[in-house]
Amino acid sequence: MKKLKTLAAFFIATVIAVAISACAPTATTESTGNYIDDTVITTKIKTALLGENDMKSNEIHVDTYKGRVQLSGFARSAEEAKKAIQIARGIKGVKTVINSIKLR
Repeated sequence: MKKLKTLAAFFIATVIAVAISACAPTATTESTGNYIDDTVITTKIKTALLGENDMKSNEIHVDTYKGRVQLSGFARSAEEAKKAIQIARGIKGVKTVINSIKLR
């Protein structure tokens, strides 16, 4: 009976350890928390861009991975692209901004 309890405890501990390690980040993947943080950053940037009346923000795409933001898509002028970059840099949690915006 004691062996059965020990074996059951070992099995439960193994299952818990595997479940916890599945949520851990690696060099090429994000943890669940990082993914949620990146989603919040992306949403804040898109909301701020949509709030700009003199900008066609629906043509600028925002991708975030581990706090690194990439802006892509099209802008009507260099000033519009610069403004989008400044807005992205002003959001809390943004580490770097990569500009891939093309001028149209």
